[in-house]
Amino acid sequence: MAHILILEAFYGGSHKQLIDVLVKYLDEREYDLLTIPAKKWHWCARMSALQFAGRISTAHRYRTIFCSSVLNLSELIGMRTDLAHCRKIVYFHENQLCYPVRESKQRDVQYGINQITTCLCADRVLFNSRYNMDSFLDSIQSFLNIVPNMSFKGVREKIAPKCEVLYYPVEFSNLSTRTDEKEDKENKPLHIIWPHRWEHDKNPEQLLEALLALQEKGVSFHISILGERFETIPKCFENLEDQLPGKVLQFGPLAREDYRRTLAEGDVVLSTALHEFYGVAMLEAVHSGCVPLAPNRLVYPELYPKDKLFNTTGQLVKQLYNWCRNRALFEKHRDAFFDQINLDVYSAEQLVPKFVSAIRNGS
Repeated sequence: MAHILILEAFYGGSHKQLIDVLVKYLDEREYDLLTIPAKKWHWCARMSALQFAGRISTAHRYRTIFCSSVLNLSELIGMRTDLAHCRKIVYFHENQLCYPVRESKQRDVQYGINQITTCLCADRVLFNSRYNMDSFLDSIQSFLNIVPNMSFKGVREKIAPKCEVLYYPVEFSNLSTRTDEKEDKENKPLHIIWPHRWEHDKNPEQLLEALLALQEKGVSFHISILGERFETIPKCFENLEDQLPGKVLQFGPLAREDYRRTLAEGDVVLSTALHEFYGVAMLEAVHSGCVPLAPNRLVYPELYPKDKLFNTTGQLVKQLYNWCRNRALFEKHRDAFFDQINLDVYSAEQLVPKFVSAIRNGS
């Protein structure tokens, strides 16, 4: 009978990818997996504990529970006290204390409260980056201070000893990589890739501003805008192809195989994000041969060297302009970057055994 219970309250995207790669390394007899489809995130976060409480067998021998922070673990244990003895491990893909909203009054504080109480209930709390962990811990007290007529002390101090960083395992082996064909790179336009969700927290407005400024400078370049799009697209994207005639190679998501090929054909992978706790798409593109350019904030200083980070749109445009007009300079930068970067520390081959050890043995 299974002794590990894996719960995923939002089984899609990177959450699904993590679970799918972990169970490859487990014997199917040692775990049970319960999931909820990745639709309507807010409902998943609010109701998954009640849903799982009704689905988990009462005739179990579970010793370990592994879940993501979408699930309100404290609610689940409150409803299913027979699970309280289990070692409880929570993985944070993101944290709701620092998740950006357009206006602060739009923030639903319940999601952040859920994550705080989940950490208090858990035995071990894993984060996909140091930025994610530090920003969560550093925001706990200020987040709790907004509660009227109540005060909370020592919450951070109770949670912090349980916390550690365990990077998200990227399956680099499934990706294509750039081929060093003897082609005339001197006359080949720089191919920029933006592989992010089409939502406000990925800051598509800054992307368009930079591309239009680059176009004004009269240099040749191509842009592929990939990533998940939704029924309502950002306003700045509505006439993008008309504003950048002849420069847009791809505008919208691709099938996985085409996506991998496009990454391998790219030169620069660009982020303009206002929110990023890890950035799988960026790491995949870098592994495929793209040089990263990212904001000097969020998780990016943890992952990439300083000379690949920018503080302003002007700095971004200047770097792209120099690479567009001098392809040889760009190739020199690319070779130097890949001589220095080590992506093994983010690879599934190195990281999944650490996850499995934590789930099986607690170490």
